Amino acid sequence: MLNTHMKEARFSFFKGGEDVVAPKGGDDFDWEKGALRVRENLHDALNAKNLAFLFGSGCSSLIVDGTQRGIDTMAPLAKEFLGAVPGFDDARFPSAIEREALMKHLGLDLKAEEFASNLERLMEVLYSFQFVLKRSASEEMVKGKTAVESLIDKVTAFVTQKCSGAPFSKGDPTIVDMYQAFYRKLVFRDRTLPRPWIFTTNYDLLSETALDRLGMPYCNGFSGTIERRFNPTTYRYALAEQLDLTNRKWAAVDSFIYLCKLHGSINWIEEGGSLFPIREIPAAATKGSRVMIYPTPMKQNASFGSPYSDLFREFQGRIVREQSVLFVVGYSFSDEHVNNLIFQALTVPTFRLVAFLPPDATGVVQKLRSLHDPRIWLIGGAGPKDGTKAHYFDTFVDKFMPESPGDKVDTAVKKILQELIVQGMKAGPVEEDGDVN
Repeated sequence: MLNTHMKEARFSFFKGGEDVVAPKGGDDFDWEKGALRVRENLHDALNAKNLAFLFGSGCSSLIVDGTQRGIDTMAPLAKEFLGAVPGFDDARFPSAIEREALMKHLGLDLKAEEFASNLERLMEVLYSFQFVLKRSASEEMVKGKTAVESLIDKVTAFVTQKCSGAPFSKGDPTIVDMYQAFYRKLVFRDRTLPRPWIFTTNYDLLSETALDRLGMPYCNGFSGTIERRFNPTTYRYALAEQLDLTNRKWAAVDSFIYLCKLHGSINWIEEGGSLFPIREIPAAATKGSRVMIYPTPMKQNASFGSPYSDLFREFQGRIVREQSVLFVVGYSFSDEHVNNLIFQALTVPTFRLVAFLPPDATGVVQKLRSLHDPRIWLIGGAGPKDGTKAHYFDTFVDKFMPESPGDKVDTAVKKILQELIVQGMKAGPVEEDGDVN
């Protein structure tokens, strides 16, 4: 069954207008050979002078045997939140009164198709209404203000609960193990190269959890111990180890990572009393208002104020540098403000974009594909097994990222155990004259 799928399953790897893994001369598509070709190409890309990753919500989702082991993407989250029947749990989901008030006073229909698969789009609209209602003199519109603010609080609480109450928070290691595998492979870059940057639009703590469990140091823009506060100058720091106490020789720590959360995090709160008002708190803490934003041009104090102006400045500054490569995984190009920075980077001749996307994706992805730009690499399609996809994060980590030297040895040992020792035991002992008992 598996072998049949392997022959039929196909994925594409477009470098410009050429699919470099397409079989030649009418040969059958060999998934593993295609994956080897991808690894060979990505090996050089992962050792580019300036390396950055952009993770979207797809990286936090991991479905194994039909069960979600991570966090749902925005489409199923929107379906659960907006599909709740009024009266079922009005404290967590939209009530009939709130739905009616939004429709009657603001003309906002929560059943609209644009919200059905995108909870962030709903938040964009709610925040825009909030911005307008604070400045509106219309008595009719102001009647919808309570419902708008209530829905903003409910969506924020809902997303926070989904991010902090996923299976990994209850001891399921599956998705955290996947993140750990990613970071283990990532650190085997030439130590003379700048350290890699991880940019993410996700609010969850999967990267932080994986890095902590691996004992890998990282900078996420916060400094301090008792009160950790966001200070963008920490992104200018590097971590080094002293090699010679007498001559003061230093070398960069190989495993250091820069982590930049473009849309905030479930463990950030806004708190006064300091020049740096954004605090990082334990994930279980409930004090304060969570600092998470949703893309909207109306919410200037969120999208363009601190800390987001600092975070987006780092993103822009990193990807427009000479010889930069940006890997995009789990991101659907649905955030215009993020897309614009990527498009700006494409004006730099030495920039490369490596994006993992469904081959039939439309919109921005279709436009990128139609450019036939050899600097744009697009990878996507069927995965190695039924139910898997080549453009999913787990396939990228497991099949497309080049193995570290340690992983290669582990794989070789595992192969010896499986194919020689185990098979030898099944075959039985061999006597000196070659006869098998």
